[in-house]
Amino acid sequence: MTRPYTHISLADIEDVAPERGSGHRWEARVARVPLEATDTGATYFRLRPGLRSPFAHRHARAEEVYVVLSGGGRVKLDDDVAEVRPLDAIRVAPEVVRAFEAGPDGLDLLAFGAHHGGDGEKVDDPWVA
Repeated sequence: MTRPYTHISLADIEDVAPERGSGHRWEARVARVPLEATDTGATYFRLRPGLRSPFAHRHARAEEVYVVLSGGGRVKLDDDVAEVRPLDAIRVAPEVVRAFEAGPDGLDLLAFGAHHGGDGEKVDDPWVA
């Protein structure tokens, strides 16, 4: 019988950033499958000090919420750039192009929202180059 809940540690989830060629910039621990979630996605990111996301992206349908857990830095939302600090929550509409930059202490984020498979699209943005 499957339990109606899942309790895991995000620290135990494999960091997929190295296999995707971006391990030098961040850790990315994608939790949807380990959580046995069907309709919700969640990912833990640890952006290394002074570095930016390895890519900018947007979605066709998925609204996302990012919560800053620790550290600080900046978020780029389309053409706007804003400072972020611990416990900031940023809701991003699907069509908005987003990327992050860590400050000197790095930037730990939790991203979550509705899961729509194949919904994400990388966007060329010189800010993350």
